[in-house]
Amino acid sequence: MQSKYGLCILRGMEQGKAHKTYFTKQLIHWHHTANDRQLPWKAEKDPYKIWLSEIILQQTRAQQGLPYYFNFLKAYPTIRKMAAAEDEEVYRIWQGLGYYNRCRNMLATARYISHELKGKFPTEYDSILALKGIGPYTAAAIASFAYGLPHAVVDGNVYRVLARYFGIDTPSDGAEGKKLFHGLAQELLYKEDSAAYNQAIMDLGATVCTPQKPQCEECPLQKQCVAHRQDMVLLLPVRAKKLKVKERHFNYLLLKHKDSIWVYKRTGKDIWHNLHEFYLIETRQETDIKALMATEEYKTLSFDKKPLYKGNIKQKLTHQTIHSHFYEISIHNPDMAALPHGKWVAINDLKKIAFPKTIVSFLEKNFYF
Repeated sequence: MQSKYGLCILRGMEQGKAHKTYFTKQLIHWHHTANDRQLPWKAEKDPYKIWLSEIILQQTRAQQGLPYYFNFLKAYPTIRKMAAAEDEEVYRIWQGLGYYNRCRNMLATARYISHELKGKFPTEYDSILALKGIGPYTAAAIASFAYGLPHAVVDGNVYRVLARYFGIDTPSDGAEGKKLFHGLAQELLYKEDSAAYNQAIMDLGATVCTPQKPQCEECPLQKQCVAHRQDMVLLLPVRAKKLKVKERHFNYLLLKHKDSIWVYKRTGKDIWHNLHEFYLIETRQETDIKALMATEEYKTLSFDKKPLYKGNIKQKLTHQTIHSHFYEISIHNPDMAALPHGKWVAINDLKKIAFPKTIVSFLEKNFYF
């Protein structure tokens, strides 16, 4: 049977069953004999540490998340310690990881568990799933790794491994595909040791069955892999939706008064919620100093001199690319009524403020840190 992508789909219940049995058996064998991926949270049973690692790893590569994991455990060895921390302190440790909703939800969950559950992490999948910032994948990971419950994890690595091995060309980002992949993952789960199975399939996807340049010759599933047989490995998995990236142009004014700089906290539902920034003028396109000075936001400041251009930084987010341009202006009146609610911070104290990665990079590059 041929799919629309030319993949040979297996026929017959018995052949399908044998194909699935081979998958699970080979994966578990590989995990115990050849999987040498080292991560500090592997084989961890403490639900707090597992939860922390999973929240950090949402939208973040393992190697990038490692130092953050250690920094958080050093600062907050228990969930009660995190729950008692000041928001600003937690955001500073998170600084640079992006997707700051994760940090806000993490704090809310830590406080809920500490105050409402007396510091005890939930032990059932549905109770874990009900926590703020936790979806089906994270709930399955915690349930499996901490408590050995029979729940299969399904992330990007799992989609890729399953799509290639079984020759699945149903888009993984659609409702039909998600249902198909989640059902198949649960069916394949090695229930005697769900933690080992889940770790194995994620590690295989991260180290062998990678998006580009997969190491097929080292794969324990190669002999029965449909995509490998059909030379279609790089075509799977299929995604129906094409990611649209929005271009945004941020013009930051560093308002300096003696040894202080004015900052304010971002609010609302936009990016970088609860992080600080300088006076921002967002424009629809890249602009020069003359055009910037002609904007209403700039005119309200009533400056009588030209700002000094200090450079630019581009940051790519999942759905947006932020083009940030920085300008410096020394002012004499620190109590300007035109400024929104914010505060003056001594340059030596800027390290104590939580900023988005773009601004941190600028401050480091210009020796403010």
